[in-house]
Amino acid sequence: MARPEFSPWAISVAQVASRAGQSKEVDADFPAPSGIGDEVIGVEEGAPVHVSGSFDSIVDGLILVARITAPVHAECTRCLRPLKRDWGIDVTAFFPYESDAKAKDGGKTKGEVEIIAGEEESEDTYPLLENGAFADIEALLRDTLVENLPLQPLCREDCRGLCSQCGVDLNEHPDHHHDVVDNRFSGLAALKAQLEAEEQERK
Repeated sequence: MARPEFSPWAISVAQVASRAGQSKEVDADFPAPSGIGDEVIGVEEGAPVHVSGSFDSIVDGLILVARITAPVHAECTRCLRPLKRDWGIDVTAFFPYESDAKAKDGGKTKGEVEIIAGEEESEDTYPLLENGAFADIEALLRDTLVENLPLQPLCREDCRGLCSQCGVDLNEHPDHHHDVVDNRFSGLAALKAQLEAEEQERK
């Protein structure tokens, strides 16, 4: 296993983990982990994911409050136009000290409930490494981005999509339409024309 200081997702936090009340700002790019989405929508492995926020130390661990911004590739679900844009997500995560992490719910690392400033908040919990010297945010980035990828991305809110009959992009051709012919009475019309023709012949 690689030492955490060589991991692209390990952040040195030793200086703020010494006592409660310390804070460390984070404002940097980290490579996107693998497994975020697919070819239809996702974040390419290694793409720069920006994390801007801070670690704040409390009695039993560190709290990360940050905004994660990632370059997401997608396809508009209405017109199928390829999309590339940055998606921003606000996140709050708890990094417990090792002794506290082991004591929590059999070592689980997700869905912990912590009491902060008298308010109960549901938080994601992730590991500190090397006796609290490093915070590993690889799983945090993957979990946050996977859970928050838009299910139905649109190129714009009022996207008109594609023509259901021929596939023309209705955003580029807003006046496009098809004349719909009702064929239910075409047989009767043909019979009427035949009867009229026969009537003319008899005359």
